[in-house]
Amino acid sequence: MAELVFFSGTMDCGKSTLALQMDHNHRARGRRGLIFTRMDRAGASVLSSRLGLSTGAVEVQEDLDLWGVVVAQLTGGGAVDYVICDEAQFYTPAQVEQLARLVDELDIEVFAFGIMADFRTRLFPGSQRLVELADRTQVLQVAALCWCGARATHNARVVGGVMVVEGEQVVVGDTLTSADHDEDEVEYEVLCRRHHMRRMSSRAAQAAALSADVLPFDLDACPVPPPAVGLPAAP
Repeated sequence: MAELVFFSGTMDCGKSTLALQMDHNHRARGRRGLIFTRMDRAGASVLSSRLGLSTGAVEVQEDLDLWGVVVAQLTGGGAVDYVICDEAQFYTPAQVEQLARLVDELDIEVFAFGIMADFRTRLFPGSQRLVELADRTQVLQVAALCWCGARATHNARVVGGVMVVEGEQVVVGDTLTSADHDEDEVEYEVLCRRHHMRRMSSRAAQAAALSADVLPFDLDACPVPPPAVGLPAAP
């Protein structure tokens, strides 16, 4: 029986690589599928992995009817045994509902891959709807690591080398790749919860380590942000 399965994890945990592998495995058994993606780092209409693998895909615009695309394929004489949806956090809740309809009414397997929460630790609308509707939600077991070596659980946005916690929810960028950054360059870094809450990116940690005035255990090197109005301060 077909299922809607949501594979979730931080950046750098292999979501797109797994999506490509699943597509390969199904095609190797003679099954035929459709691949959707939205705002991939490599550009439009492509599903890519940081390992260098890629394949063509249908670009999901906000007004794209996923149900309609699949039905058109079927009525045109094509077959659709499964659907792979990468960057599913960027899909609209209505599009996620269309994916559930494909499973329930057409018995087509749907495999969605995406990040659960944004750089502010807030759920993406598409991910939230997937959690609400999916038959299964699986956290990928390939652990991305924070700069401290702990398992990374949060995504941080870095602008010009500085971690930010305000701004538009969706701004396309890739993970940190070099030490040189333009003032307005947008990149992302995965952090453990402790260092995300302290806004301690790898660059901030390195700067603190190079300072003779900061002891390794000095919490002023990675201060806790001030609490929101009406909330108690962190211990």
